[in-house]
Amino acid sequence: MTKFMLGRKAGMTQLFDEKGIAIPATVVACDPMFVIQNKTLENDGYKAVKVATGEIREKLVNKPDRGQFDKAKVPFKRVIREFDSDKDYELGQEIKVSDMFEVGDRVDVSGVSKGKGFAGNIKRHGQKGGPSGHGSMYHRRVGSMGAGSDPGRVFKGKKMPGHMGAENCTVQNLSVVLVDGERGILVLKGAIPGPKGGLISVKSSVKA
Repeated sequence: MTKFMLGRKAGMTQLFDEKGIAIPATVVACDPMFVIQNKTLENDGYKAVKVATGEIREKLVNKPDRGQFDKAKVPFKRVIREFDSDKDYELGQEIKVSDMFEVGDRVDVSGVSKGKGFAGNIKRHGQKGGPSGHGSMYHRRVGSMGAGSDPGRVFKGKKMPGHMGAENCTVQNLSVVLVDGERGILVLKGAIPGPKGGLISVKSSVKA
């Protein structure tokens, strides 16, 4: 069964195993999810489940979402996401983090990375700087753009300065080190994308 969960990054800490070795860990706060739709092969061409979580004021919910929540008899929620799943869930079913994950599971975590603004090549792509002597006049600039006469243009995909961060990214094959269903806490070994409070999705690892 494919396991999945939505949560918000609460911050990093460390735990100690039975040998006293410190484990860097990220705490994820997971509110309960509610099933609002089951996608089927007959109607949609694929199998999936649509879930919702997070509090929201009623006046901020649009009409299509309002109809889906009413049909599933679920309170209005802020975040709606879809996950691949072979299992059929009941409409309105509540899913807690302890229902999905257990210690030792391997997961992939997706989220929006921290935005860094406009960055140069050295910071954005890890390229080498130019000579550091005062007379070089070329310390942190881009470098060669390519050949001159032929092809006489800059190839697409050339690594150049630009907007860095604030993009969807995934960290694969992290291990679950703690699950607390009562407090809605999931603790993962290592770092995950995004700032504190950032929305993330946790799914069964494709490489486990």
